[in-house]
Amino acid sequence: MQLATKKPAMPPAIHILVVDDFATMRRVIVTLLRELGFAHVSEAEDGAKALRLLQAKEGAIPINCVMTDLNMPVMNGIELLQQIRASIQFEQMPVLMVTAESKREDIVAAAQAGADGYIIKPFNSATLKDKLARVFAKRGLA
Repeated sequence: MQLATKKPAMPPAIHILVVDDFATMRRVIVTLLRELGFAHVSEAEDGAKALRLLQAKEGAIPINCVMTDLNMPVMNGIELLQQIRASIQFEQMPVLMVTAESKREDIVAAAQAGADGYIIKPFNSATLKDKLARVFAKRGLA
């Protein structure tokens, strides 16, 4: 007898913005998020475009969580995070830093800028699910 597997329960009205300059990595993250049950995912290739998307999204489900790469052209993840935290509209938005960098100074810089979590590439869906659950719990979205 085979037991039916259930998709993990994630908040249905969460709209996640994935920010990474590498299109393949954005595709991988979006696929993992969809596997975890997130139906609302947007993408941006740098922090400046992400900021414009955040400010423009006024639809039925506005963006309310950001997953951003650390190293990107135009505006990097730390600069994006600083802009988010400086905005009254977005200062409480959950932000998960996603990067291949595991240097202590990068982790400290992300924490000091206000990142809710830090995940090192490559990662799997179980790791992503755990990190997002922690971020959502911290921000009262779980």
